[in-house]
Amino acid sequence: MNESKAITESKATNETRAWLYVILAGILEVVWASGFKYEEVPSLVVLIAILLSFDLIVRAAKVIPVGTVYAVFAGMGTIGTVIVEMVFENGSVSPLRIALILLLLVCIIGLKLTSKESES
Repeated sequence: MNESKAITESKATNETRAWLYVILAGILEVVWASGFKYEEVPSLVVLIAILLSFDLIVRAAKVIPVGTVYAVFAGMGTIGTVIVEMVFENGSVSPLRIALILLLLVCIIGLKLTSKESES
């Protein structure tokens, strides 16, 4: 029984680490996507962020379903880049835009919560 418990704990640790990879990859996506537009982000930082973010999502996809990994990664990047653009360019902050960002966030959270169900 101790071996079974250790395997379960190891699987939970791997899944937690995989979700951390997805979150870090999403943050890095905001960096590299913003770097395409803003000259303040050096090209070397953009290149490193691209390579590292994709390495992290590849690692995460070995533990979490790839569709979930990619959807969360892309959603985080979308939300992050929209927020960066609103902050740095005084973009329009309409109630509809905020509602759509929140809807996307709810979908990302829903994918994370349901990823355990799809593995069972």
